[in-house]
Amino acid sequence: MINAVKNLLIILLIIVLSGCGGKKFIKPPIDDIIRDMPTDRVFSVLLHDMDVQGTFVHDYHHQYTIIEERTSGTPEEWTTGWYEVDKNYFNQHLNNMGMEIVSRGEDGKLNKSVNPPGYNNYVGNEKYGKWENRGGTSFWAFYGQYAFMRSMFRLGSYPVRRSYYNDYRGSYYGTGRSYYGPSANGTSYYGTNSKYTQATRPNSTWSKNRSTFKQRVASRTSRSGSRYGGSSSRSRGGGFGK
Repeated sequence: MINAVKNLLIILLIIVLSGCGGKKFIKPPIDDIIRDMPTDRVFSVLLHDMDVQGTFVHDYHHQYTIIEERTSGTPEEWTTGWYEVDKNYFNQHLNNMGMEIVSRGEDGKLNKSVNPPGYNNYVGNEKYGKWENRGGTSFWAFYGQYAFMRSMFRLGSYPVRRSYYNDYRGSYYGTGRSYYGPSANGTSYYGTNSKYTQATRPNSTWSKNRSTFKQRVASRTSRSGSRYGGSSSRSRGGGFGK
């Protein structure tokens, strides 16, 4: 009898926690990153990785890559620690892994539209490179002193075609709409499920855990209403710095 009451209390607790889990609000860490960045500094923030922890009560996390010009014209790349994020914010950026989600250019303007890495500040900027014709197609190429940007933006295997960039600048830039490049067989050139992101982040936490997360959600859904289970959650604090 005692065990039955104990189990009932545990079940009720899990149901209450599950019901509250979706309402948890956490200020987007991007706001703090922008706040802490000098107002005259050129920078870009890319969504580097994602993770979800817990079975019934979920904790959502982001990890970012920051490209920052501490010295003008010399971008440096580094990756933050993990930040806990709000569920809605996580879902908002579910398809944006590998994408630039905020940037500030040389003009001092803040851009919060989602676009491929480097498209706002470096690709198409004649200070850093030029368009080259190869086999009848125009591709972006960085000058020799900025050759490291080729690796920074992973352009070796996934070069930027001028047609892609022109499409972005002509139809998406400044509109607030997200640009993921052209699509083929239902998959876009950029974004979470793209070959670009899978190739540049083969060991990402999200790539390893998303199938497990989907299975947990499916299992929970199939048992909802009258079925119960234990909960497990883990929270990780984020760090901002090298």
